[in-house]
Amino acid sequence: MRKARKARKVCDQLVDILKGSLKFELKSAGANWDAIRQCICSACFHQAARVKSLGEYNDLRTGMPCHLHPTSALYGMGYTPDYIVYHELVFTPKEYMQCVTAVDPKWLAEMGPMFFSLREAGASRKKHADLHQAKMESEFQLAQEEEAARAAAERLRAQSRSASRSQIVMPGGANSTPRFKTPRRRTNL
Repeated sequence: MRKARKARKVCDQLVDILKGSLKFELKSAGANWDAIRQCICSACFHQAARVKSLGEYNDLRTGMPCHLHPTSALYGMGYTPDYIVYHELVFTPKEYMQCVTAVDPKWLAEMGPMFFSLREAGASRKKHADLHQAKMESEFQLAQEEEAARAAAERLRAQSRSASRSQIVMPGGANSTPRFKTPRRRTNL
């Protein structure tokens, strides 16, 4: 309850500053949580981490292994986001991240280009696996189509050969079998 009161005080102070001295018009984000997450990412992009295993992350700048704090909302969610930003680390026998928010890796590259860049080839394990699966399926389908075309061409050739063999040949006609002279035998007497 104490933290909620503190958060409310900070919010009231920000509203006073924006309306009073800066004369900003306030608009609510409504249900657009991505706008809020992008705002948090712009403030904490230098404290980003990537998933290593369930509940375990590696800090993107230092490579230090970190864990989600058990009080974090993402801890027991059942879904582990690929990239997160955090506000603070608690050093115990394990390093725990507090105030954690899931972010999109594109946001990290936009907000902190001096620290991060995107590689399209390895953007996501699932995306890479899906692309590989689709490529293999298209190659398999192409091979099947080529095999079917080869088989159809072979059937046509076989039919044309069998059709030409079944013609009746008349002796002495134009299509008769050619006659070859039998070579003369040589006798050595």
